[in-house]
Amino acid sequence: MDNRRRNNRTKAVLPVRVSGSDGSGASYCDLAHTLDVTESGIRLGFVHRELQVGSRLTIQYRQHKAEFRVIWISQLSRLKERHVGLEAVVPRDVWGLGSDPKTRPQPAQPERDSTRASV
Repeated sequence: MDNRRRNNRTKAVLPVRVSGSDGSGASYCDLAHTLDVTESGIRLGFVHRELQVGSRLTIQYRQHKAEFRVIWISQLSRLKERHVGLEAVVPRDVWGLGSDPKTRPQPAQPERDSTRASV
């Protein structure tokens, strides 16, 4: 089996905005989430829009934006949802995967009720 992956994948479910132009030239901006990420690509879940292999789109995570190219699309049989493999046009660390743990994405923490007394 040909393993062309250049970077190790990190499982990470992160909310992202997916924007681009569809086949008719109309702009779109949808919500999705990552399933796993590397500096050179991502696997998206919760994609409802029909995308074309080879098309370019923009992913926004927090205040960071990056351009990606659609490499593969997998339609989930029972859901109206797709998993999509994307390759970064210019690989860079959008996700905070660098060596500094302080820059890595952190899981969401439940909000604390500030009116409760500390023990």
